[in-house]
Amino acid sequence: MLFIQYPPCSTCQKAKKWLDGHGFSYEDRHIKEDPPTYEELKSWYQQSGLPLKRFFNTSGLLYKSMNLKERLPGMSEEEQLRLLASDGMLVKRPIIIQGDIILTGFKEAEWDKLR
Repeated sequence: MLFIQYPPCSTCQKAKKWLDGHGFSYEDRHIKEDPPTYEELKSWYQQSGLPLKRFFNTSGLLYKSMNLKERLPGMSEEEQLRLLASDGMLVKRPIIIQGDIILTGFKEAEWDKLR
């Protein structure tokens, strides 16, 4: 299992506590120091079945400062994936990758699927 997070993020801290409390072993990856690549994001997006927007950190300062709410609808999937890969802070976190399960954000009910 791969757990991609930003340690100062309170949601990531809750998710990590949840994983630890349920006895999961995982590889911990810092999203800012080791951001997802274009290839990883494209693969996860295709595998997840989630809308691409779910991979964007829509509450983040960078997302807002770049006015992405207005810009994303006019961008192709390719452009959006390249943009996501340009800065880890644009990516929704935490992300869990376990086999064919890809989860973005932390919603305990969704994460129960991991057990």
